[in-house]
Amino acid sequence: MEEDVPLLVIVDAANVVGSVPDGWWRDRRGAAERLRDRLAAQGVPGHEGPVDILLVVEGAARGVEPVPGVRVASAPGSGDDHMVALVAEAGDRPVLVVTADRELRRRVRELGADVAGPRTVRPAPRRD
Repeated sequence: MEEDVPLLVIVDAANVVGSVPDGWWRDRRGAAERLRDRLAAQGVPGHEGPVDILLVVEGAARGVEPVPGVRVASAPGSGDDHMVALVAEAGDRPVLVVTADRELRRRVRELGADVAGPRTVRPAPRRD
């Protein structure tokens, strides 16, 4: 594989959005759009080199549009199953899946992906 192939970062939107109790449940699509915009602006902190960010949405967040720097995939059914399929399709490409879901983490690791928690892309709120 070529060295210039960007790291594929698959972000579990529902899991990352749900990791911070900030009222996201009142507007799931809006919360996914805010996450998308944060990813577009900040990328994936701590990862040098090119990254290809793919935000996977499901349920009420389906239909979120992509923006420059962030592709969006609307899962036709289970978001977890869709992310596992995306990892499988990536072949030998390096993949990082961002989720706290233990079962999803297990499934994608079996396919060779690395995993990281939601705080990788969405820091916990400050408590001053």
